[in-house]
Amino acid sequence: MLKKWKTSKTLGPVLLWLCLLAVLLALPTGYENALSYKNADRVDALVLSTDESDIVDTGLVRSGEQRCQVRILAGQFKGAECTAVNRLSGSLAEDKLFAPGDRAFVVVSHSGGAITTVYMTDHFRLDKEAWLAGAFLLLLLLFARGTGLRAILSFVDTVLLLWKVLVPSLLKGWNPIWVSMGLVLLLTFLVLSLIYGWDRRCLAATLGAALGIGVTAVLGYLFTDLFQIHGAVMESSESLLYAGYQHLDLTKIFVASIFLGSSGAVMDLSVDICSAVYEVVEKKPGISATEAIASGFAVGRAACGSTTTTLLLAYSGSYIALLMVFMAQGTPVALMLNYKYVAAEIVHTIVGSFGLVTVAPLTAITSGLLLTGRKHGGT
Repeated sequence: MLKKWKTSKTLGPVLLWLCLLAVLLALPTGYENALSYKNADRVDALVLSTDESDIVDTGLVRSGEQRCQVRILAGQFKGAECTAVNRLSGSLAEDKLFAPGDRAFVVVSHSGGAITTVYMTDHFRLDKEAWLAGAFLLLLLLFARGTGLRAILSFVDTVLLLWKVLVPSLLKGWNPIWVSMGLVLLLTFLVLSLIYGWDRRCLAATLGAALGIGVTAVLGYLFTDLFQIHGAVMESSESLLYAGYQHLDLTKIFVASIFLGSSGAVMDLSVDICSAVYEVVEKKPGISATEAIASGFAVGRAACGSTTTTLLLAYSGSYIALLMVFMAQGTPVALMLNYKYVAAEIVHTIVGSFGLVTVAPLTAITSGLLLTGRKHGGT
C-alpha cells in the first residue's frame, strides 16, 4: 500500500504534465491568421547564384539590393527557379548577404497561380536549431535519464505555456502583472511537483518561491514607478504600438518581465533550501522547527552570494555592447547609471536579487514549519 502511494505521488505529476502538453499542443493562439498579406508563401529556397552589382558599399554601410537566383524547395511552387530580391537598409543588425549554396527563407508573392515577386528574408536556420536542440535533449537524457525526461517535459510545457497562454493574453490587453504572476505560480508548483512529487516538500518549496516572487513583483512595480521607467525600454516594444496594439500597457509588461525573468533562479534556490532542510530533518527526526529553520538560514546565506551574481551576469550579458559604447565615448559613470536603459537593467538586477535574497529565509521558514514534527520519509 505504501509503495503504491509513493508511486502515485511521483507518477501523478508526470501524468499531469503529459495532459497539459496534449492540451497546449491542441490549443490555438488565436493569432494564426494575423498575417496582413495573405497572398504569399513563406518557404525555404536554395541560392543558386547572386548579383551584387546594385549594392553601394560605403565602408561599414551597404545599401541597394542583391539579386539572387533561387530554387524554391517547398510550397506550391516547389522546384521553380526565379530571381529574388534582397534589399539592404544600411543596418548591420538587419541586413544580410547570401552566397551560392546558402539556404534561405523567402517570401513568394503570387497572383492567379503565378509568382509575382520573391523577397529574401533571412538565412534558413531551422535545421541547425533542430540539431542543436536534439543534441541537448540527447545529452540530458543520457546523463539524467528519468530525471532528464521529466526536465524535457517541463521545458517543452513551459515554452508552450509562454507562447500559447502568456503572449496571447498580453496581446489581448489582460493585466500583465496578474496574468504573469498566475502563470509563474502555476509553473512553480508544476515544476516542483515533478521534482518532489505530491509531497510536503513540494508545498514548502512552492510557498517559499511564491513569497519570493511576490516580493519581486511588489518591488518591481514600486521602483519602476519611482525610477520613472517606461516599458518602451524593452526591445521591439514600440513596434507593438505601431502594429495596432496601442491599448497595451508596456510599463506593466516591463514589471512582469522582472519577476518572470528571476522566477527560474528563485525556484532553484527554493529547491536548494527545501532539500537541505529536509535532509537535516531526515537525519535528526526530533529536531525542532526553530532549529530546522536556522539550518535553512545557514544554507541560504551561502547560496545567495553566487545566485545573485548569476542573475547579474544573466541580465548584463546582453548589454555588453552598450557598456562598451559608454566607455568608448568617455561617458561619466554618473551619467551612464542615470541613463534610462541602464536604470532599467539596474531595476531588473537588484529587484530580482531582492527576490532571491528573500526566498532563502522564506523557504527555510516554510520548510521548517511543514517538514518537522511529523513522520518523515517523503510523506
